[in-house]
Amino acid sequence: MREAIHLGCEKCTRRNYHTTKNKKTHTEKFSVRKYCKFCKEHTVHKEMKL
Repeated sequence: MREAIHLGCEKCTRRNYHTTKNKKTHTEKFSVRKYCKFCKEHTVHKEMKL
């Protein structure tokens, strides 16, 4: 069962990306380095609450 998640920048806390993940197999929070258009640099984006 896949659920939609939002990815937010750790620096400015804006939600820039969204994706899906399987919550049964991946229970930990998802994080990835992505480009933030507000900070104008690559930062860590972590899963945030909807």
